[in-house]
Amino acid sequence: MDFFEIDWTKKHVLKTNTRVLCTSDEDELSSDELKGEVEPWLSAIFQSEHLSVLIGSGLTSAVSAMAGVSPQEMWRLKIDHDLGEKIKTKADQSAESLGRGEANIEDDIRVMLELINGLKIIDDDRSSKLEEELNKKLRDFISEILRTERELADKIEADEEKAVKAFNLLKSFILSFSSRSASRERLNIFTTNYDRFIELACDETGVLLMDRFKGKLRPIFRNTRLELDYHYNPPGIRGEPRYAEGVAKITKLHGSIDWRFYDQKIVREALTFGATEDHPSLPKNISDNVVIYPNSSKDLETAFYPYAELFRDFSTAACQPNSVIITYGYGFGDSHINRVIEDMLTIPSTHLVIIAWDIDSSKEGQPANFGSGRDRIIKFLEDKNSSQCTLMIGEHFGDLSNLVNYYLPKSAIDRLTIKMQKLKANRGDIDEEGNNNESKEEQ
Repeated sequence: MDFFEIDWTKKHVLKTNTRVLCTSDEDELSSDELKGEVEPWLSAIFQSEHLSVLIGSGLTSAVSAMAGVSPQEMWRLKIDHDLGEKIKTKADQSAESLGRGEANIEDDIRVMLELINGLKIIDDDRSSKLEEELNKKLRDFISEILRTERELADKIEADEEKAVKAFNLLKSFILSFSSRSASRERLNIFTTNYDRFIELACDETGVLLMDRFKGKLRPIFRNTRLELDYHYNPPGIRGEPRYAEGVAKITKLHGSIDWRFYDQKIVREALTFGATEDHPSLPKNISDNVVIYPNSSKDLETAFYPYAELFRDFSTAACQPNSVIITYGYGFGDSHINRVIEDMLTIPSTHLVIIAWDIDSSKEGQPANFGSGRDRIIKFLEDKNSSQCTLMIGEHFGDLSNLVNYYLPKSAIDRLTIKMQKLKANRGDIDEEGNNNESKEEQ
């Protein structure tokens, strides 16, 4: 089956392996009917040897919308400098060349940084004013991220029903992936988000996260990729440690609002979730100190550090046999990430699952950046092997509540169900196919 046999004009598209299960314009689909096909298929995929989940801003937007919180948006910078229009034009051209479509704040920041460095090379005084404005814009951007975090935290603390429900769904979403059997390779979480929604959910659910930072008071980013892990000693068994459950690796591909350049190192500051703008961990010179993409380009080394190491972790985890990547809320607008996924799909045993909210990210009533634009998905898939891709596209599948309640597997429940079926089979209550023997006798 070719991708272009799919009717992309439909509101919802559901494809597993080589089967198109659903293309529909209906506002609501029958979750109970589709669950019987989708959930077992995803359960099988989740048992792959190497499992990674790639999370974009769509997850933050989904949780924020459900909780009644205004999400931080990837708006364009309003640049007051005389060179503002030229920066905007160049950012538009840059976004178009990268296949992203419309430019966003990241394109504006990148072009401003390049221009500032260029003006410094020719000793142009305009660089200082432009750098001062960039610092202010970046501080506003980070303040917006912290405001979103703070609103969610306040609503959860106030026990507001919508916020508590949204946060519980976020925790269930994370647990669906991280509750893999400890004997398998650890889940890899990759995210382009600067906020700490994922980390907060992991803390609340007890999921242990591992990353490149080492230390307690001021963790330092380390270049060494040691295969550290969590183990425990079973009672009564000495010298045979076992892998602890509920452990995952996390990589924030575009940096984080709590990462800092400090004394020629990258450290993670103790920035409270939802901190206020006057928090002491927020530096005055944002563009030179906060590690978010695009980072400060003071010299060649810092221009590519630590992003080269982070993307190396991504490619190492993804580009190997029997590897699976599941994307949620990722807009396929980052050419660096797309190249890694394309390389992964050249290995026949790999698989890609795309879960996207809707066709048009500008649709009325839809939260901004809620999911992937269909045009970018089609463009990405045009030369890929369709049997290596699963598609769950549309408002129904992108809705976090539907996804968690109906389609994502619950590993812990699966193990108990399998054990229960084995016990019943051994007792003769059911046959090998799981049918009830008593009901057969009555018939």
